[in-house]
Amino acid sequence: MPRIKEDVISTIEIKKSRFLTYLHRTNQEEEAKDFLKMIKKEHPGANHHCTAMIIGSIVRSNDDGEPSGTAGHPMLDVLQGKGMEDILAVVVRYFGGTKLGTGGLVKAYSDSVKIALEKAALTEMTMFKEYEITFGYEWIGKLDGYFRNHQIEIISKEYEQTVTYHYLTQEDITQDILALSNGALFCTYIKEYPKEKIIES
Repeated sequence: MPRIKEDVISTIEIKKSRFLTYLHRTNQEEEAKDFLKMIKKEHPGANHHCTAMIIGSIVRSNDDGEPSGTAGHPMLDVLQGKGMEDILAVVVRYFGGTKLGTGGLVKAYSDSVKIALEKAALTEMTMFKEYEITFGYEWIGKLDGYFRNHQIEIISKEYEQTVTYHYLTQEDITQDILALSNGALFCTYIKEYPKEKIIES
């Protein structure tokens, strides 16, 4: 399930109405409520503060005075359509004097969240395997080049009489290392665990 990497703010204007969208990452409903309170304090003169949230089993939306079903639910539809998790979306509307009608409101609130999500870096939990490899100093250049070229993350390096790297990978590269070192170097599997990975910007 994708999550936003960090909070996002986006603004669009439709017929002089201004829609400010805040996407906030959170896994706690109380914290989401506190964030909404903060937004309301920042925009006390706004006409509406509409919300949609997906936090675990909590799936909720609020039209905050807009006609029923024209704001919160369309916002929630966008979040669910993207499969989002641990997110609160708040759209603050400053009314510009021209009514948008039911269809116009649905499109405006949907587009507000869509545009904000397009600006967001999205992440997901991916299973990685941790391996250990110990080698002589003469192999540093060749191994560093391999890890860099294959974008494999080295999570720790120890330099003693020999060098030990711990690295993360989604695929077993043992055969690559054997081929690279003409059979001299071996990788030892340590454990598997989830790690957040950017999937979209």
